[in-house]
Amino acid sequence: MDSIKDLVDVFLHLDKHLNEWAAQLGPWLYVVLFAVIFCETGLVVTPFLPGDSLLFAVGALSQTEGSPIDAALVAPLLIVAGVLGDAVNYHVGRAFGERLFRNPASRLFKRAHLEKARRFYEKHGGKTIILARFVPIVRTFAPFVAGMGEMSYRRFAIYNVAGAVVWVGSLVALGVRFGKMEFVQKNFHYVTLGIIVISVLPIAVEWALARRAAARGGAASDGPA
Repeated sequence: MDSIKDLVDVFLHLDKHLNEWAAQLGPWLYVVLFAVIFCETGLVVTPFLPGDSLLFAVGALSQTEGSPIDAALVAPLLIVAGVLGDAVNYHVGRAFGERLFRNPASRLFKRAHLEKARRFYEKHGGKTIILARFVPIVRTFAPFVAGMGEMSYRRFAIYNVAGAVVWVGSLVALGVRFGKMEFVQKNFHYVTLGIIVISVLPIAVEWALARRAAARGGAASDGPA
């Protein structure tokens, strides 16, 4: 239970924790940031890592006085991390595919997450690789699903690079733009919470629509033949 509380605290107070990590790690903070974005996009077992909120926090922190973070340096670095993460995820999906998700009760490879990404992919096609960047969990599994499917790596790579540039660039830029605002600095946890809510909103809407469709289908099947 304490580990969950600690994880929530990290998510909501990334500004405080980034400052602490920067003081402790110095330039190695860039390596940690690179690793977090790479793992969040590249490993299907780490969809819980911060993505959107971390990028915004990095941009915002770069605007504070005496910050060790340079937005002009960290943004390209994290774009590379996102591209490499998706590329690794694609190749793992192509090489192992369904084998990793054969056990429906697996706590490590959750079938529900895979199916969610698959539905998203079927609905939006190739541009899923770009759109999914802004949807937690889906962005972790979308490259894996693309690797399992018929998308060529050349086509995937185009969407991959474009998605990483738009995702990292836009969120770091938003952090830079609003990082100096007094409201953001004093209420960063609320801003972070808002980013998380907006990020998961597409999943919530999709879930609600799926529940409604299932209910209608059940009602129709119970009606007179």
